[in-house]
Amino acid sequence: MEPVPQPSSLRRTPVQQRSAERLARILDACAELLDETGYEDLSTRAVAVRAGVPIGSVYRFFSNKRAMAAALAHRNLDRYAERVAARLAALPRPGAYAAIDAVLDEYLAMKRTVPGFGLVDFGVPAPAGSPGEPGASDGPEASEGPENPEVSDGAGGRGGPGGPGVSVAGEAPGASEPADPLPGHPGEQHPNHRVADRLCELLATHLGRTPDTALRRKVLVGVEATDALLQLAFRTHPSGDPALVAETRALLHAYLAPVLA
Repeated sequence: MEPVPQPSSLRRTPVQQRSAERLARILDACAELLDETGYEDLSTRAVAVRAGVPIGSVYRFFSNKRAMAAALAHRNLDRYAERVAARLAALPRPGAYAAIDAVLDEYLAMKRTVPGFGLVDFGVPAPAGSPGEPGASDGPEASEGPENPEVSDGAGGRGGPGGPGVSVAGEAPGASEPADPLPGHPGEQHPNHRVADRLCELLATHLGRTPDTALRRKVLVGVEATDALLQLAFRTHPSGDPALVAETRALLHAYLAPVLA
C-alpha cells in the first residue's frame, strides 16, 4: 500500500487499499498539474478530473487545494527520507563527506525529476497577496461557486484540520474552498524544521552520533542555507546552476563535516 501522508494533512486517513490508491492518484494528479499550471492556477476540480475521481473524493480528504499540496509535501518528505536512507545504506563505509553528498544529491535528483517538486518540495507556496494578511485567497477556486462535496461523494461529516498546522475555520459562503490559513499559524512547524529533524535522525544513525539539540541545530542551519542557495541555483538555471550547486556542496562540507565526523 502506498505510504499515506501524515493524518494532520488529511480530513480522513484511508484504511482500505482502494481508498489509499485513490488518495495516491489524487496526489499524483496534483503533482502533474503543478508542473503544467503552477500553484496559483491549480484547482481541486482539475485535480479530480486528472485523477479520474469525483470532486467529492478530493474533498473527502482535503478541505482545499492548500491542504492537498501540504499532503503532497509530506509525501515528498517521506520519499526523500526513504531515498536518502537507501543512499546512505549503499555507501561502502560511513563518512561525513559521503553522507552530506548523499543528502544533497538526492534532493537535486528529486528536484530535477519528480513531478511538482519544483513548486512543492517539502512545503506549500505562500498564497497570493501579502503574506500574513487575513482573508488572503487560495487561488481562483474561491469564486468557483457553491459546492457540497460531502453530499456529492457520499462522505460523512467534516474531518479536522486541512493540513499540517493549518486550522481551517470554515468555508466561505458561496465558495468551494475556504480562505487560505495564515502562513506561520501558531503550532505550524516550518518545513525546513521537519526536513532538519528527519535528516538529523538519518545522519546520526548512519554515523553513530547522538541526535542531540546541538546536532539538530547544526543540521537546521545547513538546511536553511542550502534551501536559500539552491533556490538561487534553480532560479539561475532550470536544472540548477552547476557553479552554485558546487558552492552549496563546499559550504555543507565545510560547515557540517567537522561536526559529523
